[in-house]
Amino acid sequence: MSEFIKIVECPRDAWQGLPKAMPAEVKADYLRALIAAGFGHIDAVSFVSPAAVPQMADSELVLEYLDLPGLDVSFGYEDGEAGGSDKADDVVEIIGIVVNKQGAERAAETGRVQSVGFPYSVSETFLKRNQNQTPEDSVEALEEVGSVAQLAGIDLVGYVSMAFGNPYGDAWSVSEVVTACELLIDSGAKAISLADTVGLATPAEVGELVGAVMAACDGVEVGVHLHARPEGAAAKVRAAYQSGCRRFDAAIGGMGGCPFAQDALVGNIATEMLLMELARLGADLPPIMPLDGLVRASAEIQSKYGARVQ
Repeated sequence: MSEFIKIVECPRDAWQGLPKAMPAEVKADYLRALIAAGFGHIDAVSFVSPAAVPQMADSELVLEYLDLPGLDVSFGYEDGEAGGSDKADDVVEIIGIVVNKQGAERAAETGRVQSVGFPYSVSETFLKRNQNQTPEDSVEALEEVGSVAQLAGIDLVGYVSMAFGNPYGDAWSVSEVVTACELLIDSGAKAISLADTVGLATPAEVGELVGAVMAACDGVEVGVHLHARPEGAAAKVRAAYQSGCRRFDAAIGGMGGCPFAQDALVGNIATEMLLMELARLGADLPPIMPLDGLVRASAEIQSKYGARVQ
């Protein structure tokens, strides 16, 4: 992997559990602000059942609004200042989460999604609760999603949910996670993100698993999607970085998290904390502008549409 840090900002993960409907225009405005600030990789939307995730029912419309005339979708600032992206052509990567072939087809049809993300899990219970799939269903869906992505010329990102264990007593081991990663790669995944879905992992466990997956999946980008209590987040980031991870998912303000977490304070890693910790470690960071305005905007969204504030 490159030594350059890739930050994947995750407003989709932050928004999907909001109880009050958030207008498409508001989502698009926030995404535009992220792009202007220098974020080159955004987990922005999902293409799943509106009944299951009503907050994401308008993903196509959000992307239409995002692509309004006057918006420099190729990345940059209105005043001509240089933006911050590690892609050679400076194209913003919009990631859309899908769980089946139909979702992948919807993502491809927008023409505005560069990568589809597929959540796979070594926890049978979580697969059933999160996306109503058996392990066999999930493997079949993964293969179909990989085929759609390949035909559409878009990338596939594989997410391993419950990668660090689960609260259900389902079997878990490092070798099972490695096998899941290899399955995702065989289906076309160009990147793997290990998710500490309910914030169970200790820093030592984060470091151990990241190291094992990177050793087994040489040549594939390996990242983390960590959840934690605010006071425990920096230690997990440090452990992942010191084990070689250079791809980090985060959400400004620490907004969002997993509804299955047993601790209400467990949420996404806050982007502002992530950047501070990585800078302290001497990491090669993308040139993202100060986040004060986006932190305020995130807090206002939480207040207005019903998310918890950490």
